[in-house]
Amino acid sequence: MGLFEFFTQHRQEVLDLTAEHLVLVGAAILCAVLIGLPLGVLTTRWRWLGRPVLGGANVMQTIPSLALLGFLLPVPWVGERADRLAIVALTMYALLPILRNTAAGINGVDPSVVEAGRAMGMTPRQILFQVQLPLAMGVILAGVRVATVICVGTATIAAAVGAGGLGEFIFRGVAMVNNQLILAGAIPAAALALLADLLLGRVEKFFQPGV
Repeated sequence: MGLFEFFTQHRQEVLDLTAEHLVLVGAAILCAVLIGLPLGVLTTRWRWLGRPVLGGANVMQTIPSLALLGFLLPVPWVGERADRLAIVALTMYALLPILRNTAAGINGVDPSVVEAGRAMGMTPRQILFQVQLPLAMGVILAGVRVATVICVGTATIAAAVGAGGLGEFIFRGVAMVNNQLILAGAIPAAALALLADLLLGRVEKFFQPGV
């Protein structure tokens, strides 16, 4: 049976696992943005915070995915459900690009623009939300784009703890030494990563100054 026939015959299973994959990635990216964006802003306000925060995020990126799942498994509440475990792990992997790009985007805003805002009587909060964040949005979205692509690829490992996703086909294929099953998981995952990169790239361009 060819790969196309496999997709045709197992269409519903492929769709279900793709939906699970998207839910894991979406939840992880949402959590990463909610954590990484404020932390990135704080590192530009409190400079001393930058090194430990970015250093911690760097360390998390270096931990192999299976090892990270193993470290998180005994953690209360997190390790009680496979989906929570996978989402927390994916969130940790997605943090670094968002943190780094948020800080870089805000720090990259022309100081004269910030000074002009102060001269107009704007408060620090107004300068942040009305000047710095809008101007840094293109750089921040570039970080979200990178984090999303990372998450789509890494989410295949979620199947190792029973969290579902397209990794189910890959692990099943490895166990059965079946290349067709491996490709049935790998090809849709790669397609999702390319699609996410393309769509977020367009959104990123929309927010770039002068584009």
